[in-house]
Amino acid sequence: MLLVIVLSAVICSLRAEYSYSIPYEKTISDYEGISSPDAGDEIDQMDVQQISAPNQIRLSFTDDPTEMAITWTTNGVTNPNEVRYGLADSNLNNTASSISHQYQWDEDEDGNYAYTSGFIHEALMVNLVPGAIHFYQIYSNGKTSDVIRFIAAPEKGSETPVNIFHIGDAGTFGTSVMVTADMMNRMNKQDFHGLVHCGDMSYADKYNGSRGDFATQKVWDTWGQMVEPVASKMAYMTSPGNHEIDVYESTRENGTIYQKRFIMPGNEKSYSFALGMVQFVSVNSDESVDKESTQGVWLEDTLREINENRDKYPWLVVFQHRPIYNSNANHGNWSGQNTYDIADGWPEADYDGWYTAFENLLIKYDVDLLLAGHVHQYERSWPVWGRNNVQKSYNDVTAPVHISCGHAGKDLYKWEWDTNNTVDSYSDPAPRFSAARTNTEWGHCELEFLNKNTVRHTMYVMGNTEPKEDVTITKKRSSAALGIQASTLVLTAVLWLMWC
Repeated sequence: MLLVIVLSAVICSLRAEYSYSIPYEKTISDYEGISSPDAGDEIDQMDVQQISAPNQIRLSFTDDPTEMAITWTTNGVTNPNEVRYGLADSNLNNTASSISHQYQWDEDEDGNYAYTSGFIHEALMVNLVPGAIHFYQIYSNGKTSDVIRFIAAPEKGSETPVNIFHIGDAGTFGTSVMVTADMMNRMNKQDFHGLVHCGDMSYADKYNGSRGDFATQKVWDTWGQMVEPVASKMAYMTSPGNHEIDVYESTRENGTIYQKRFIMPGNEKSYSFALGMVQFVSVNSDESVDKESTQGVWLEDTLREINENRDKYPWLVVFQHRPIYNSNANHGNWSGQNTYDIADGWPEADYDGWYTAFENLLIKYDVDLLLAGHVHQYERSWPVWGRNNVQKSYNDVTAPVHISCGHAGKDLYKWEWDTNNTVDSYSDPAPRFSAARTNTEWGHCELEFLNKNTVRHTMYVMGNTEPKEDVTITKKRSSAALGIQASTLVLTAVLWLMWC
């Protein structure tokens, strides 16, 4: 008996500890099934319960440039669970303690759960120096992370150039990994302050086709680990998509898992934050925005307050999941009403205000850019308002530019649905508002706010080191421009009354 016990102990000691890594070095030829527009299969999923070290590390801004929120996951909570940080990697003399929580998902009739999360830790680093390089290291569950570098948000209103990534609709496919690897390579060439993800992060739901009826929560863990090399080094800001928030399409997650896993300002769906001379506003596109709605009232109050300080914040960017300008036949322009055939009888949601009231606010409060995803393509508009008013120039723009960057990994919308891959999703010619578009290439987008009057937008196709799209947008606030926008506002209001 003693011999058996000894042999068992030896075998256990020799058993390899579970390890998991994301295959960033792989290319298209290394994956099965990737052939545009098809993303192929998901990568192997991570078992978070077997990983004791800090994983899925992700930063996020508050609206205070002296703060940075952070979250990570472990399979236990052995003390300490804290972040040590400072201005030098050799002097991490500040400490932020974390709070921890855990959740379960998919209960069967016997009261057993298909999934139990790891312990999700949240902490807040304070007293940062705005715009300065900082370093941190996580001490949690008896393990430590690497020492990691990040840049704090620039001082509000400062004219510091601001660089961000923006993407949408990623998932955990080989294409998702390769787009992430492209951003990692870009980070080796220049600094970025943050990333804006315009919804549909992990696709942890039944619409992936390769899983069952209920959300496979391991996909959230896999996605969190996939984006960690980006998200641990800069603020990863999110706006929820239909696959996180919509009752039907999120497999009834209904936003609950999104709010357990992400730390965003405000209510984590509708919020704003400033980066130097740029104000960013997140809007939940699966919620009403009319003047009678909670979000609509909040949005107008927020835009009004920002607009009263445009000398301090010359750039105003709204980001959300669903686009209101889109030339792809799949989804169309978001008007607040889903058009899906829901076989199981769940009601289609109608959200008020998206048809006209929302664009009315964009024009009224001089929004410069609207970033979106949802449609699995890249598309950039000319400055446009009222559907048919188009300025075919990016010099001295007088209306918002709409950029959909929904091609970060999921299957692309090359073909119209229900046509057996015979009808292209793009009509020819493109609508007047559409300046550039592609429905056959994955990639990511970047914005570089150079000064108060100039922003550079680039789009990198997956696997390329040079941008396919490279556009400079300039603006000059003038009484003439404001007059155009005021008259447009009146016209939009008239059209809205006629439509109602």
